[in-house]
Amino acid sequence: MKIFSSQKNYNLPIYDYNLIWVSLILLGIGLVMVYSSSVDIAAASKLSNYQSYYYLLRQSIFIFLGFSVGYICFLIPIYFWQRMAPFFFVIGLILLVLVLIPGIGREVNGSQRWISLGFTNFQPSEAVKLFTIMYASDYVLRKSKQMRTIMKGFLPMLAVIVLTGFLLLLEPDFGALAVITLIAMGILFLGGLTYKIFFSLIIFAPVSIYFLITSSPYRMERIVGFLDPWSDPFGKGYQLTHSLIAFGRGEFFGVGLGGSVEKLQYLPEAHTDFILAVLGEEFGFLGVTIVICLFAYLVLRMFGIAKESIQNKKHFSALMAQGVGLWFALQGIINMGVNVGLFPTKGLTLPLLSYGGSGILMNMIAIAIVLKIDYENRKNIRGQFY
Repeated sequence: MKIFSSQKNYNLPIYDYNLIWVSLILLGIGLVMVYSSSVDIAAASKLSNYQSYYYLLRQSIFIFLGFSVGYICFLIPIYFWQRMAPFFFVIGLILLVLVLIPGIGREVNGSQRWISLGFTNFQPSEAVKLFTIMYASDYVLRKSKQMRTIMKGFLPMLAVIVLTGFLLLLEPDFGALAVITLIAMGILFLGGLTYKIFFSLIIFAPVSIYFLITSSPYRMERIVGFLDPWSDPFGKGYQLTHSLIAFGRGEFFGVGLGGSVEKLQYLPEAHTDFILAVLGEEFGFLGVTIVICLFAYLVLRMFGIAKESIQNKKHFSALMAQGVGLWFALQGIINMGVNVGLFPTKGLTLPLLSYGGSGILMNMIAIAIVLKIDYENRKNIRGQFY
């Protein structure tokens, strides 16, 4: 039995090809849908000599850049990310401050979330999501003996989250705030936060959310439009009603690739926040189900890699993999929920699918780090049999 087990582990592939392939499939679907959903917008706006191919070319460049930077990150050992986690998080906070400075930060549709780099815009909140995962994972290990206490274990991390949230609300970017807060709390819970503190947060969370909503007129308008979009289909409920129309037209099998009507400048942000609605219109319930299953497998595989890291006593790696899994799961669920009317509009993209350089780049870096975690796990297992 030992010989059989040793031979099995000796022949273990050095990479997680399942994770690689599901990521590539999602990127491929995203590239096709970005082109399909943006072709009319690009042609009408005359953004370049390439016109209808504008967003397709840019998304292709972003993906190529993601592969290049992701490969470099894959070559870096995981202990480097743990050692540099506080430093990266401070850089993230500095970027959140810089984006608020006039002349540095760029305002689009009333929100100042981007730093202009000339050829493209960089969104710091996307980087902060990954930096938060690194920092929270490192924090849990540094405070492992104090995680069950409020004063020394929970409150310092809460203060950091409040500071980050304050900077995000100034942009404003409530969607990123929600994702980052949930990621941090999820990692703290996985790292040993007591049930009493965790459930206390769940109880007080609605009060905080209510305060944030009522303190901002534009957020209040989104809630009103979310609760009854058909009462004002040309105003507050415009995005949601057209998203629902897109899903309705798609029915079970869809109208076919390129056949969407809603993408013809009826549905705002069709190639970013509402790309799933266009996919639902063109590929129907079947296409949406396939995408959801691919995301589910991606997240489950990340948690499976985290479990293997725990077995190898690599706790930072485990928390990192779980954190990335939480990130993709939470942002995916929120984006899909917004598209079908389960949540108010948040301005969050769908990981790996939606158009956007910052999002694609950080998504691919995160996957590269998880692949490195898995690679080190496999190397450790294979090393036991040499």
